[in-house]
Amino acid sequence: MIIVLTSEKAIENEARQINDLFDAGLEILHLRKPTFTIDGYRALLNQIYSKYHNRIMIHQFPELTMEYKLRGIHLQEQARLDLEDALDVTIQIYKNKGFSVTSSFHSKEDIASCSADFEYVLLSPVFGSISKAGYQGKGFDVTDLNAVVIGMGGINENTLQATYDLGFKGVGVLGGVWNTTSSLESFLNIKNANNKVIKNEN
Repeated sequence: MIIVLTSEKAIENEARQINDLFDAGLEILHLRKPTFTIDGYRALLNQIYSKYHNRIMIHQFPELTMEYKLRGIHLQEQARLDLEDALDVTIQIYKNKGFSVTSSFHSKEDIASCSADFEYVLLSPVFGSISKAGYQGKGFDVTDLNAVVIGMGGINENTLQATYDLGFKGVGVLGGVWNTTSSLESFLNIKNANNKVIKNEN
């Protein structure tokens, strides 16, 4: 599984680039724009082909899941912690409506101790980050975890094999797509490398 996370900042022709990624076979996009208002999110979503809205996980303004019939909501670490005892009920409410719920973690121990029923969780940083300078990788080995864990941090075509070797079930890519000269070309390189790794494992 390959997940692409949007850049935190606005990018020129971003919706067109996102549509190109979906056209090229992107399964899931995480829409994360911390500085955007709800109308900023709407402006971007309105430019993404509606046929792809059901592949988008949103990190803020969960009410947009209904408005745009998105794939679901992603709870960032602080949002998950803030829910406390209401976490399981919140997840169930969204699942009952047909939405997916995922979350972010930064330690393997926190995943092991969390009983919430997420579709998958993002764990970072696996390797030194491409998008965040000085963000050193921790090389998590998740082979002993039951959760579906997606590795993030320093993911590109050269680190895919090592990520799967550590027990991850998929990869989340940010800088490996957006901090390059061509987001589409970079995604296709990662996708092709990913297909080879999965083929070799089978």
